[in-house]
Amino acid sequence: MAVATPAAAHVGAGEAHGFMHGLAHPIGGLDHVLAMVAVGLLAAGLGGRAIWMVPAAFLVMMAAGGLLGMAHVALPYVELGIAASVVVLGIAVALRLPMPTATAMALVGFFAVFHGFAHGAEMPVDASAAGYAAGFILATALLHAIGVALGLAIGRAGRAGANVSQVGGAAVSLAGLALIGGWL
Repeated sequence: MAVATPAAAHVGAGEAHGFMHGLAHPIGGLDHVLAMVAVGLLAAGLGGRAIWMVPAAFLVMMAAGGLLGMAHVALPYVELGIAASVVVLGIAVALRLPMPTATAMALVGFFAVFHGFAHGAEMPVDASAAGYAAGFILATALLHAIGVALGLAIGRAGRAGANVSQVGGAAVSLAGLALIGGWL
């Protein structure tokens, strides 16, 4: 009994616990959902290689931010950075801002660090870091895919679709302002 190790065969421990918490974390916050779907909408609006490169840049930089959060590195203004991402990405979608793919990648990558940091810093103590990271990266990729799919579908609707996209982007921005103001 002195050298026995835990079996870790029960749900709620180890890898499964970490993965499920990581998967749920991005979906559990309106700020994260709005920003991640907006990244997909922005990518779809830019078209071409941006459709996959912009979300990929977000995922890479979010993972880096997650590592910083897990390592308890100090990063100021995390919540403000997350709320600002909702506002800025919503504005980019609403105004249909034309920008080079590299610029869009840098923009979303900057904000992704804040989102990733929050995910990493809020990792449960008893969760597997690898499982948790895999969960929040998968959830984020799925939210990006939803945004891209919505953006592509809206894009096929012509001018009416562009109007829907602009109204949606404006609504995302307003929600971001409400988050900053503490109203949501």
